[in-house]
Amino acid sequence: MRTIDWVNGAVEIIDQTALPGELRVLRLHTVGELIAAIQSLAVRGAPALGVAGAFGVALAARVHQDDPAALAVAVQKIESARPTAVNLARGAQRAARLLPLGPDAVLAEACAVRDDEVAASHAMATRGADLVTELCGDRPRLLTHCNTGGLAAVVLGTALGVVGELHRRDRLAGVIASETRPLLQGARLTSWELTRWGIEHRVAVDSAGPFLMARGEVDAVILGADRICANGDVINKIGSYAHALGARRAGIPFLVVAPESTVDLDTAAGTEVEIEDRGAAEVTAHGDAVNPAFDITPHDLVTAIVTDRRVIRLDRGETTA
Repeated sequence: MRTIDWVNGAVEIIDQTALPGELRVLRLHTVGELIAAIQSLAVRGAPALGVAGAFGVALAARVHQDDPAALAVAVQKIESARPTAVNLARGAQRAARLLPLGPDAVLAEACAVRDDEVAASHAMATRGADLVTELCGDRPRLLTHCNTGGLAAVVLGTALGVVGELHRRDRLAGVIASETRPLLQGARLTSWELTRWGIEHRVAVDSAGPFLMARGEVDAVILGADRICANGDVINKIGSYAHALGARRAGIPFLVVAPESTVDLDTAAGTEVEIEDRGAAEVTAHGDAVNPAFDITPHDLVTAIVTDRRVIRLDRGETTA
């Protein structure tokens, strides 16, 4: 199944808030419904958000084609529905460039965004699996964070796509999926996808990751990104920075897998990125809480970045430019 697609005049998504208990498909007919799905994390993951942004503009073009002011407002709302991941705004902007040509042209471009992400997932899986084998040898044990499978993309995924390709080659020993607090995308979504793929795995609390690395139970950390800055700083789900520190201490590779659409050369460093705060309610009902949704992993802790077009070896001084 595709995580997100255009079907008979509406956007269809797998509702990720219902997993793993229920595989539920939502049909979204309006921009408001799409934005609500994005903000509730019914659809999430950088590549999937890029597609959602493009399809959102396609929805807006159909409703507001005779009202340019309302159309501009709708596009702006889509772009800013979640501020940290760059793909959402980029997908919306790419589709919006076709607005002067009419709704059909916008939809065709949105579908092209979807198709590009599908192709990117397959390219990243191959390139990433080759790199993991080069760095770690045969049958490595990998630690993942958050969810980077088909649920975060359209099909296959980013970092978890690499895991799947290693499994297909019979060159994977096992996976540790960190729970990924507070919404448990690792324990709920990654574990669900790995089970469907028949991949042996264990779930660990986030804070256990660095200790498991130190104890020699992990050969590499592999995760995705919501934005990669010009200097190589990686913006990803909260907890990624701690895994990067653990990997550096343990002397194992820390690998980031994300499409070129996530590389943001207009943002110099992670300190320039607005980090979304999800609010206290997701963490506790007893007092105040701080709940940043993402963190910043400095580029000097990253071994390599794998995209659909290249491998950037930051440990060798290569850059994203």
